[in-house]
Amino acid sequence: MNILMHLHACQRGQVLPLLPAGAPLDGHMTGHGLMAPEQWALPTLAVGTTLCGACGTALLKVTGRAWLDVPVCQGGAAQACVLDAMRHAAHCLLLTALTDLPEGPLELTPRKDGHSLAWVTLSDKGSRGMRQDLSGPAIAEAVAAAMPLCHSQGFVLPDEPVQLRALLTELALSHGYDIICTTGGTGLSPRDITPQVTEALLDASLPGFTQAMIAASMAKTPHAIISRAAAGILGQSIIINLPGSRKAVVENLAAVLPALPHALNKLQGDMDDCGG
Repeated sequence: MNILMHLHACQRGQVLPLLPAGAPLDGHMTGHGLMAPEQWALPTLAVGTTLCGACGTALLKVTGRAWLDVPVCQGGAAQACVLDAMRHAAHCLLLTALTDLPEGPLELTPRKDGHSLAWVTLSDKGSRGMRQDLSGPAIAEAVAAAMPLCHSQGFVLPDEPVQLRALLTELALSHGYDIICTTGGTGLSPRDITPQVTEALLDASLPGFTQAMIAASMAKTPHAIISRAAAGILGQSIIINLPGSRKAVVENLAAVLPALPHALNKLQGDMDDCGG
């Protein structure tokens, strides 16, 4: 399905919301105005989806979603929108410009090549800027080396269950990330809350993933036996808990990366038989 929108001039790297055509935001036309299809008929566009022009060149990429407060248009006419009218929150796609784009109408075709990855570092010190995060970037490097990625984004949180629960739910069910890896919080200290938060959210667990990671870690250190890391699916996302050290992240990922593309294909609808 092609998407017709009125584009406002933007520069490469600029992030703008996709709003209904003509809807102002804080009094200014700051979003890309969706002209067709209707907002309710817009196909599901997960993070990492690119919007391509007629020549096939990727012009914009979906990089997130956000709830934005917008005025309600009276009588269906965009011209009747007023800032003091009734308002509602719209769940808008966030689009990042991949090149400088002029103002004007544009017909775009969505395309998703590769998988999207979100990595979440759990660290009280890291969230306060008191420690450099080495484990999160190690996840991005390892996964990118094993499979094509269309988008990768990192997050750093304190070891707080409410924040982690909210973020995992948002990344999987709203943004549509294919792979979500956490690092940190898998041990026995009072602040290690990652596995129990993750397990409570999962639609189904992947015990083979956790067994493979523990076996790989046990080959390096007997302390691996205390890991409580969880892995499983939420929506169409695979969530994997990883230890907090860069070395352990690399070792654990090496145990599951060979199976990850096949697992994602099956989760997301591949009906082909699994050959021997």
